[in-house]
Amino acid sequence: MAQIFISIGSNINKEHHVRQGVASLAAILDDFVVSNVFESESVGFDGSNFYNLVCGGTTQLRVEQVTELLRDIEVENGRDRSAKKFSSRTLDLDLLTYDQLIIDSPAQLPRKEISENAFVLWPLAEVAPNESHPILNQSYQQLWNDYDNQQKLWIVKFDWQGSY
Repeated sequence: MAQIFISIGSNINKEHHVRQGVASLAAILDDFVVSNVFESESVGFDGSNFYNLVCGGTTQLRVEQVTELLRDIEVENGRDRSAKKFSSRTLDLDLLTYDQLIIDSPAQLPRKEISENAFVLWPLAEVAPNESHPILNQSYQQLWNDYDNQQKLWIVKFDWQGSY
C-alpha cells in the first residue's frame, strides 16, 4: 500500500466541488484523512478566492492509475482541461506525494508547489506533520514552521454535511 497525499482546490461553485472531490477520494482511499478547508486569494491570475485542502490515504493503485483517476474526477466535475494553467476551475486535484517517490512523469513527485504555496503546505503539514519531504528531508511541519512567503490564507468553517 502506498501512502499518498492529494491537494484539492476550487473557485467555481467551490463548496459543491470541494465536497465532490473529497467524496470521490474518500471512496478510493483507505485510512483517509482530510485537512481543514483554507481560503486564499487567486495566485497567478485575477479571479475569485479558492478553497484548498489536502486529503491523504493509502492505495494499492499504481502512480499512473492515481494520476489518471484524478484527471477523470476533475473532468466529471466540469474541469476544462483545455483552459489556461492560471485560471478559475471547478476542481483541481494534484497528486502531491506517492510514498517517497521522486519522478517527473506521469506527474512531478513530490510536487514542487509543496514548498512554494501556503495553500498546499499548511494543509499538508496539518494532515502529515511528521512525514518527510523526499527531496528536502524535512518534515512538512518543519517546512511550514520555516515558511516565509506572505501569501494570504485562512481557515474557513466548512459544513461537510452539505450534499456531495
